[in-house]
Amino acid sequence: MNNSEPTEYSGVVVYRRLLRYVRPYSAAFFVAIIGMGFVAATETGFAALMQPLLDGTFVAKDPLQIQIVPFLIVAIFLVRGAATFASSYMMSWIGRRVIKDLRTQMFSRLLALPARFYDRIGSGQIISKLVYDVEQVSDAASQAITVLVQDSLTLAGLLAWMFYLNWQLTLLFIVLGPVTAILARYVNARLRTISRRLQGSVSDVTQIAQEAIDAHRVVKIFGGQTHEAAQFEIVNNNNRLQNMKIVATAAASVPVIQLIAACILALVIFIITRPEMIEKTSVGQFMSFISAMLLLLAPLKRLTNINGALQRGIAAAQSVFQFLDTDIEYNHGTLTLTRAQGHIEFRNLTFAYDERHGPVIRDINLDIKPGTTVAFVGRSGSGKSTLVSLLPRFYLAPRGTITLDGVDINDIQLSDLRRQIALVSQEVILFNDTIAHNIGYGLFENADMDAIKAAAQAAHAWEFIEQLPLGLQTVVGERGVMLSGGQRQRLAIARAILKNAPILILDEATSALDTESERHIQAALTELIKNRTTLVIAHRLSTIEKADQIVVMYEGRIVETGNHRQLLAHKGHYTSLHRMQFSEIAHAH
Repeated sequence: MNNSEPTEYSGVVVYRRLLRYVRPYSAAFFVAIIGMGFVAATETGFAALMQPLLDGTFVAKDPLQIQIVPFLIVAIFLVRGAATFASSYMMSWIGRRVIKDLRTQMFSRLLALPARFYDRIGSGQIISKLVYDVEQVSDAASQAITVLVQDSLTLAGLLAWMFYLNWQLTLLFIVLGPVTAILARYVNARLRTISRRLQGSVSDVTQIAQEAIDAHRVVKIFGGQTHEAAQFEIVNNNNRLQNMKIVATAAASVPVIQLIAACILALVIFIITRPEMIEKTSVGQFMSFISAMLLLLAPLKRLTNINGALQRGIAAAQSVFQFLDTDIEYNHGTLTLTRAQGHIEFRNLTFAYDERHGPVIRDINLDIKPGTTVAFVGRSGSGKSTLVSLLPRFYLAPRGTITLDGVDINDIQLSDLRRQIALVSQEVILFNDTIAHNIGYGLFENADMDAIKAAAQAAHAWEFIEQLPLGLQTVVGERGVMLSGGQRQRLAIARAILKNAPILILDEATSALDTESERHIQAALTELIKNRTTLVIAHRLSTIEKADQIVVMYEGRIVETGNHRQLLAHKGHYTSLHRMQFSEIAHAH
């Protein structure tokens, strides 16, 4: 299934699928439905009570009915109160359960989505789906069902009672029903369209706000406050406009439907007060019929009002289900792998992020022996990081193959493949947790503290960790904000050391370190890369002079390979890069 374009679902399909999430809680739902039935019955019961109340007390003056009717009124409202509580509580409980289940599924999906998805969709939009859209679904799953079921039963009960009293007059409601249905159909379509736009506007608000928060230092130092405020004002105002369109549509539909009901009521009163009708109708029947008609207005109003929330919920559910139906990472490999030797081979490999823009890497053929260190160098945009990111299957290459120990990596179980690889990237990702948790993240969360400490020492991170009041239990803050760039990078290296994987990827791993720290790290890395296949993406050529093999890339192709001395002697691309870089260093000093 190709999800490059989101699948459109009809409202009926969406609601049926949404109700499947209610199925595990069918017992609670059954209790809620029973409660709604009792609430609806008390409405009809109250209208029916008007006939004996008037005919039996004021007309016939029946002493028994005079005594019983007050108790019946109290009993009706006692039942109504208990039933209302039971149905409301149970439906809210079910609604929150559905929200929890949906969010759990969405978050699990989030963890399994391919890198391409994150390239295409902003984090603000994803968070908007997870938070805002799911909350809108809650109304459709609980509040809307309550109103639809309870008030539909109330309408059915009251209409049945009215039909019993006077079927001719009741037919007026049935005749004018299609007029209301046509109006509701138009309102439904408009509300759903506006609701989709509203979701988009919420995503825009979230995206702009998150970017401003994440880049607050850049915004401040470059004076971007005015621009960001203007951008936020645009999306914020658009959000307001979409909300007001929903309010206007819903507000306009309510009085129109109520006007139709009022016209019917006026017509009924006009007909029932005609002399020929008065002779056939008792005072109690008349008041009971009018009471039923008046009681119809409240559920009719609620059914009209709930339409807005229902359509917002359906539109939100469409967004949620489109997200849940997005293809996850390719994981059809069946072969297991305990520990790889580290023999990597790229064969006739070509890859493009977007075919319209052409390949990013072209016809790559490279054989990397186990336990060797291979450095990838080249100008920005030459394809170094892209090539290496294909090894852990962050992206799938449609043309060519990558083998690990002679086996196509697509045939290996994804979890097993990635267990063979440790990564230290230029952009260090730390979690708002302790240093110990960040070093032992993932499969090593329960690692022995001595092992974590040893990894920190090997990465030359222990020297600053032991100076902290809480040591390994120090919380680093969001994205490691409490630490310097060099300290963050050393923690990332410690994380890789602890994993002890046979393949190591170093993507500009020492770029954030000062000269002294880099010297320590290089010493640690020298020990780390022993007996490991290491792929190094380096900008500073001084850090990879001892690599077993250096691969020079240019415009997505491999143009040179060899060790440092061989490439300098060749006087090609590598020599030009080397001369340019050391010329810049000389000028800097």
